[in-house]
Amino acid sequence: MAELLFGNVEESVSDEEINAFLQKYGFPSYDNIQRIAGAGSRPAALLHYANVSDEVLRVLQPRVHNMFWNNRTISVQVLPVRESD
Repeated sequence: MAELLFGNVEESVSDEEINAFLQKYGFPSYDNIQRIAGAGSRPAALLHYANVSDEVLRVLQPRVHNMFWNNRTISVQVLPVRESD
């Protein structure tokens, strides 16, 4: 499973808008999304991909990282694979 941290996204942006934006730039649909409240200024979303490798996301990540979208400069990071307990 791969995870993508989509940072500095306005809380009012819907999950569907995030998915549509990423698909526009070649990303597959995520399987699950978890919203992470920021300290007021930089909320984020953690996207989970069950059947996508982190290598695939790493190839796509530069397409959208530091892009200006919805009046904010977003950051997109592929998180390292976590070992299962």
